[in-house]
Amino acid sequence: MPQKLYRDLCEVAGQVRGLLENLQSLGVHEIPWSEDAVPQSVCPPGIGAEERVSCHCRPETLEEIRADLGDCCRCPLSQGRNHLVFGCGNEKARVVFVGEAPGREEDKQGIPFVGEAGRLLDRMLFAMGLCRDDVYICNVQKCRPPENRDPHPEEILACEPFLVRQLAAIRPRVIVTLGRFAAQVLLKDQEAISRLRGQWHEYEGIPVMPTYHPAYLLRNPASKREVWEDLKLVMSRLRDSDA
Repeated sequence: MPQKLYRDLCEVAGQVRGLLENLQSLGVHEIPWSEDAVPQSVCPPGIGAEERVSCHCRPETLEEIRADLGDCCRCPLSQGRNHLVFGCGNEKARVVFVGEAPGREEDKQGIPFVGEAGRLLDRMLFAMGLCRDDVYICNVQKCRPPENRDPHPEEILACEPFLVRQLAAIRPRVIVTLGRFAAQVLLKDQEAISRLRGQWHEYEGIPVMPTYHPAYLLRNPASKREVWEDLKLVMSRLRDSDA
């Protein structure tokens, strides 16, 4: 150990000893220790609230997850993007909407669901008595695939862990998946969206309602009735959870 560092440590130790002796002379024989003073480690995704208490850990924050994602180059999609689209909304949202991947407008602005499909999603939220500030919106993929194609397996493998961490950080009461791809990735179920929608599923103990993507509704407006039935089930579940 360098001599200067050794001398500095001895000086600090002497100061601490003097402080403790002064406290003892004043009748202070112990110092209360607040658990808040101990930095908590971050819990791994999937750990429940009771386990967090016993393990003295805490959920990640969305800010921490975004910082870890950084200027992501984990898969080839990063090479063609303009903006990474992480997510937006209420970090304590009761409902999280999970889409598939950013489109052209999302890639330009770095915000999910801001194109024509996003405007339809806003109207869907309004019909539910909600707005973007009430919910959290994100995608399975954070970068736009070329020509809006489905992401390749290696691209999903690189990006999905961040979605898992986002959902663990928010721990919503309900998840709504928008479109076939989002439902199949989150639920690990290759059934068609027409079979998955309209009934409750589960992800890490959280109820999941798959429904059609707003972009699909723009091409098939007759399916809006089915989506409204799905959203009414979500609204009912939220009311029950408030009771």
